Amino acid sequence: MFEEHKTFETSLANRPFCIETGKIAQLANGSCFVRYGETVVNVTVTASREIREGIDFFPLSVDYEERLYSVGKIPGSYLRREGRPTDKAIIFSRVIDRPIRPLFPKDLRNDVSVVCTVMSVDPDCSPEIAAMIGASCAISISDIPWNGPISGVNVALINDEFVLNPTAKQRDASELSLCVASTKDLVVMIEACANEVSSDTMLKAIKFAHAANKDIIKFIEKIKLDIGQKKFFYESVKVSDEMFSEVKNFAFDDVKLAYSFCEKKVREKKVFEVYKKTLDKFLEIYPNDKLKIEDCLYNIQKTIVRRFILDENKRVDGRSLDEIRPLSAEVSVLPRVHGSGLFTRGQTQVLTVATLGLMSDQQMLDGIDGNESKRYIHHYNFPSYSVGETRPIRGPGRREIGHGALAERSIIPVLPSVEEFPYSIRLVSEVVSSNGSTSQASVCGSTLALMDAGVPIKSPVAGISCGLVSELGRFVTMVDIQGIEDFFGDMDFKVARTLNGITAIQMDLKIDGLTEEIISEALKKTEKAVGYILNSVILKTIKNPRKELSKYAPKTLSIKIPAERIREVIGSGGKIIQKICSGFNVQVDIEEDGKVFVFSKDIENCKKALDAIKMIVNDPEIGEIYKARVVKIMDFGAFVELAPGKEALCHISQLDVKRTEKVTDIVKINDEILVKVTEIDDKGRINVSRKDALFVN
Repeated sequence: MFEEHKTFETSLANRPFCIETGKIAQLANGSCFVRYGETVVNVTVTASREIREGIDFFPLSVDYEERLYSVGKIPGSYLRREGRPTDKAIIFSRVIDRPIRPLFPKDLRNDVSVVCTVMSVDPDCSPEIAAMIGASCAISISDIPWNGPISGVNVALINDEFVLNPTAKQRDASELSLCVASTKDLVVMIEACANEVSSDTMLKAIKFAHAANKDIIKFIEKIKLDIGQKKFFYESVKVSDEMFSEVKNFAFDDVKLAYSFCEKKVREKKVFEVYKKTLDKFLEIYPNDKLKIEDCLYNIQKTIVRRFILDENKRVDGRSLDEIRPLSAEVSVLPRVHGSGLFTRGQTQVLTVATLGLMSDQQMLDGIDGNESKRYIHHYNFPSYSVGETRPIRGPGRREIGHGALAERSIIPVLPSVEEFPYSIRLVSEVVSSNGSTSQASVCGSTLALMDAGVPIKSPVAGISCGLVSELGRFVTMVDIQGIEDFFGDMDFKVARTLNGITAIQMDLKIDGLTEEIISEALKKTEKAVGYILNSVILKTIKNPRKELSKYAPKTLSIKIPAERIREVIGSGGKIIQKICSGFNVQVDIEEDGKVFVFSKDIENCKKALDAIKMIVNDPEIGEIYKARVVKIMDFGAFVELAPGKEALCHISQLDVKRTEKVTDIVKINDEILVKVTEIDDKGRINVSRKDALFVN
C-alpha cells in the first residue's frame, strides 16, 4: 500500500522550503520531492535486502544527477543526452556522501544507494543544499538504520557579514564559499573556498552555519516523527567476542612489535608476516571466516596505533604530534614544460606541471550552474605505483576528481585576473609517491609550478592535514598525518592557506562529528604548520614568480576594442582575422565584450598583430606616419595596405621627392614603405604620401 501524500513546509534563508512525500518514487525505501524556491530535487534512498558475499566494507553509493532540462538546456553532446557526470556533479556527490556515511552502523553490509536528481534550478536556491537536506530526510523516514538526521547550508561573507545560503549575485560578491553539514550537536562536514580568510573568521562562519542547521534538523525530526518507518533488522557482520579474543591473544604482541618499526616498508613487511601467520592458524579453526579474521587483525592494528597516540602521544613513525615530516622542494624539474614543481613531504611526493594556453583553450562546460567555461583547470593523477600496488589505469575516479577540485579551489583565490595575465592555465599534479595527504602536497606543488611558470600569483599557498584520535571524551590532534593515521584515525582535516589566511578547507570524518574545540585546535595547528612549510621550504626554493615566461610558453598581448567593431577585425568569412594570423604568425582570440588576446612564441609578432588590429578599429589620422605594404600597382600609383582590410592610395606624384616616370621604379608588390596620411575623403577613402614621409624622416 502506498503511503499518503504529505507536504511539509518551512523557510530557509527567507525562501520557501518544502518537502513532499508519498507522491513520487514510492517503491524506494525512502523518498523526498524537495522544493527550494523554484529549485526541485527528487531524492531517493534504497537498500538491498541481502548482503553481497565477500565484502568487508559498507557499500554506500551517492549520486547527484544533473539534468540539463532543469535549466532549459539541450545537452551539447553528439547524442544530445547527459553523459558521464560533470566534475561538479561528482564533487556534490562527495559533499553529500561525506556527512551521511559516518552515521550508518559500522557493521551494516547491505548495499545502500542515494540518488539526488536535479529537475529544476533556481540560481538563487542552491540545488546541492536541497539535495543534501533531501537525502537526510529520505534516509531518516526510510526503514534503513541510520543515526541522523543531518542538515547542510552554505555561508557567504559579504562586507564582514555572514549570509546564509547566498543568492547567485551574493555568491559573486562573497569572500567566502562555505558548506557545513552537521547533526544537532556536532559538525560532520566542512567544504570551503575563501579569499585568504582568517582562522577566527572561518570558525565563526562554521558556528553560524551550525546554528542554522539546527532549525532544519528540527524540521526533519518532525517529518520523521510523523511518517518515519521502523528500521529494518540487518545481519550484523560483527566478530564474536570469542573469536576476537582468540586472535588478539595470538597476534597482538607480534602486531605491536611490527608497529615499533618507523620505516613504512619494513613495518608493512612485518605486518604482512603476522597476517599470514595468523590466517594460516585460524583458517583451520574458522575455514569460512577469512573476512572476520582479517577484521580482527584490522581492529588489533587500529587499537595499537590509537593507544600509541592517545596514551603515549607517540606516532608510529616516531614523530611528535605536531612534527612535520622532512620537507623538500624543487622547481624547473622538466626542461620543456612551462613550469614545474616537485614537493616532497616524507614519503608523499607530488610533481605538478603548469601549462599556459590561449584564452580559447578554456574548458567548455555543459552543466546547470550557469558557468560556460573555466579558465583555470587542475587535474590530479593517482597511479597505483604511488602506493606500491598494481592495477590497470582506467582514468580518473571520484577520488582523483575530488582531490583535483580541492587543489583547484585552494589556488583560485590567488590567481591573477585575465586583465593581469591573459592566459588559460592548466595544472596537472602527478602523485609519484603517496603516504598521506597527497591533495595538500598537490597544493604545495601547484604554488611551485605556477611561480616557476611566471604566473604572478598574489601569494604562495601551501596545504597540510590535521588528524584526530578521540575516545570517551578524550581527543588528540596531530598535523601532517600519514596514510596509516588517516586509515585508523577519526578525521582528515585539510587546510590550504597563505600566510594571510585560508583559501580552502575539506574535512572528512569517520565519527559522528566534531566539537567547536576540536575544529578550533585543528585550525590553529594547520595555520602554524602551513607557515612553517611556506617560510622554510617553498619561499626558500623560489621567492617570487619568475619575471619572464618560459621560452616555450606562448607570449601574449591584449587590448579592448569597441564590441561593434569586432566584425571589422574578423572580416567577411573571417578573411581579415585569418590574414592577421598568417601574416604575423599569431593566434587571436576575440571575446564578445571586445577583449582581444594575441598569442605567439615571439612577442614582436604579437606587437605587430596588435598594431594591425588597432589600425582596423582606430581610423587613420591625417598627418600620422604608418608602415604599409604595397598590395597593388597601377599606372597612376600604388595601393598600400595600412592594416589587413584597410587600403590607401599613394599617387605616383607622392612616391618620391623627384619626378617618377614609372611606379615600379620606386616600389614593387609586397614592399614595406613608410607613408604619411594626407587626406581622408567623405567616403572614407585614404590618400597617403611616401614623399612626405621621407621628408619627415
